[in-house]
Amino acid sequence: MNLLISIVLAVALLIASITDIRSQRIYNWLTFPVILAGFVTHTAFGGFEGLRFAAGGFALGLIAMIIPYLFGVMGAGDVKLMAGVGAWLGVSSTMTAFLFTCIAGGVYALGVLAFDRKVFKAVMGNIVNTFTVFMATRKFNFAPTHTEKALPRLCYGVAIAVGTFTAMAVHAWQTGSVHGGY
Repeated sequence: MNLLISIVLAVALLIASITDIRSQRIYNWLTFPVILAGFVTHTAFGGFEGLRFAAGGFALGLIAMIIPYLFGVMGAGDVKLMAGVGAWLGVSSTMTAFLFTCIAGGVYALGVLAFDRKVFKAVMGNIVNTFTVFMATRKFNFAPTHTEKALPRLCYGVAIAVGTFTAMAVHAWQTGSVHGGY
């Protein structure tokens, strides 16, 4: 079972990363089967406990990523991909994967800033302006300055892949298996 989970997630996350980098999209033809297969597999092998395992992870992955989506900083494909990861990994490992995904996403964003001086200058200007307004008015009023160049979109599927692989590796190292079971 652990090998099956590793193979399915490795293939799905690799495909999601490639499509996200190429077209900045993670497609439904990938995410919906991953979600469904996670539920079916865990239910087939674990019965009702397996269904609960998959449902808990799915719900956590969905809820954790839908908040940034509602604020417009993440795409729907990213949300569905993390929900699919959750359906395979369950609550505990999904939480770990989400936390490592956040770290990977932050490092990725800093890397993008480091390699584009115009974007870095625009972002730093926004931070300085927001801080200055806050110090003068004691109110947080984010008003970004306009730039000639649009800020780059991050391919967050890559961060989800890195975070999930890291969580799986850490969990395997700690327990000797990909996930703790049902």
